[in-house]
Amino acid sequence: MSQNLDRLEALPLRENLRGMSPYGAPQLDVAVALNTNENTHPVPQPVVDAITERVSRAAGQLNRYPDREFTELRTALAAYLDHGLTADNLWAANGSNEILQQILQTFGGPGRSVLSFVPTYSMYPLLASGTGTKFIAGQRAEDFTLTAESAAKQVREHKPDVVILCSPNNPTGTALGLDVVEAVYEAAEESNSMVIVDEAYAEFARFGTPSALTLLEGRPRLIVTRTMSKAFALAGARLGYFAAAPEVTDAIRLVRLPYHLSAVSQATALAALEHSDVLLSTVEDIKMQRDRIVDNLKRLGLEPAESDSNFVFYGGMENAQQMWQNLLDQGVLVRDVGIAGHLRVTAGTEDETTAFLAAVENYLQQK
Repeated sequence: MSQNLDRLEALPLRENLRGMSPYGAPQLDVAVALNTNENTHPVPQPVVDAITERVSRAAGQLNRYPDREFTELRTALAAYLDHGLTADNLWAANGSNEILQQILQTFGGPGRSVLSFVPTYSMYPLLASGTGTKFIAGQRAEDFTLTAESAAKQVREHKPDVVILCSPNNPTGTALGLDVVEAVYEAAEESNSMVIVDEAYAEFARFGTPSALTLLEGRPRLIVTRTMSKAFALAGARLGYFAAAPEVTDAIRLVRLPYHLSAVSQATALAALEHSDVLLSTVEDIKMQRDRIVDNLKRLGLEPAESDSNFVFYGGMENAQQMWQNLLDQGVLVRDVGIAGHLRVTAGTEDETTAFLAAVENYLQQK
């Protein structure tokens, strides 16, 4: 390993990449994997059949490039989101990470900056580095909350070219109020900054939690990103998308790779959207297991955050690393997110949730 690192360092890397580590969660062979916020429910067979049929049709034309504009998919995504959106408002790519990368390629880059409020999704600084964009780590309160006043003040102070708001936030799981988005957008007008609201987990939000999609009209520098990896249980398909003003999608076309969204990806996503009711039928069960985790961790004396996502961020243990290892020894893999005294667990199926809670209780009884 050290020899490989030496060889890596001998290459003419960009200076800002030296010493960095690639993004990645452990992929271990365990009975219960609850560390990457996947939808652990299998894709329902009717959806598998629909995807197979659409992909089979696409396979007969793989000698040709796919629809570069993926118009049918953009139309279907607009219909799914509703809010008066049309195909002109939609864009898609290979996962929401590529969406964010394309946005930073367009509006970030050398001499420009992106502000986000930590702790938040750990890919943001990596995407910034990969696009030569300076990453500015904004601050949250001690309890990881973010107020409209604080967020707007930091935007005015730093004057970033791009602001990313993660809502529900990863790893804390909490959604932002629309007052935060509105305040940030208003503050960003002074520096003509783009504002991104990353809503990867929006379908799991608690009842009454509003989406930033409601704020798009009249805000040409606002982008709301989504994914089909979570609620749609299609993490393996890699399909992310965003909604914004039509001129934003035109701007992204300047940096996208030719035919970046394969015919297979388009076919898979279209089949999934045609059966969105079936795929999203697991969301309520996941929310139930999430709330069950919160309630039971409280009962066990731990400190879980109320969550609007499909995972729970919790603290209150004496030694988070020790608990992580103990749970792994019991066959349950959760996520060490690098925040002292805290871990994160994905809400899985009822059986997976039961296994996690039993492992936590067993660990605490040993203390």
